[in-house]
Amino acid sequence: MRVMERIFQAIFFEVTALALVVPATVVIAGLETQKMLIVGMGLSLFAMFWNYIYNIVFDKWVGQNRIERGGWVRIFHALGFELGMVVITLPALTWYLNISWLAAVTLEAGFLIFILIYTFVFNWLYDRYQPYTKCIKTAAQ
Repeated sequence: MRVMERIFQAIFFEVTALALVVPATVVIAGLETQKMLIVGMGLSLFAMFWNYIYNIVFDKWVGQNRIERGGWVRIFHALGFELGMVVITLPALTWYLNISWLAAVTLEAGFLIFILIYTFVFNWLYDRYQPYTKCIKTAAQ
C-alpha cells in the first residue's frame, strides 16, 4: 500500500469510528458531548499516526498480500493495534475527563470491545473493496 492510500485509509477509519463512537458514548455513558468530541478527536489523531506506523510494520512482518490474510492474522492485527492504543488512551481518559481509573478502565473496555470488532471488520472490508483504488480509477476517467 502506498503512502497516499495509507493516509486515506487512516482518515477514513478514524472519521467513521468517530461518527459511531462519540454519539454512542454520550448516550451510553452520559458524558458531555463536547468533552467526548475533544477526547475522540485527540485520540483519533494519535490513532491515525499509530495506524500508519503499525500497518507499515505489520505489512513488513506478515507480507504485502492483504487479500489473502485469514481470520487469525486479522485478529492478531486488531489486538496488536489496540494494545498500542491502550498505553495512551487510559491515562488520557483519566486525566481529561477527570474520572477515576476504574471509570476509565470501564470506558476503555467499552471502546476496546467496539474498536476490536470495528478494526477487524473495517480492515477486512477495506482490503476486499479497496475504496482508495476505486476513487483513483474513477477520478482518472
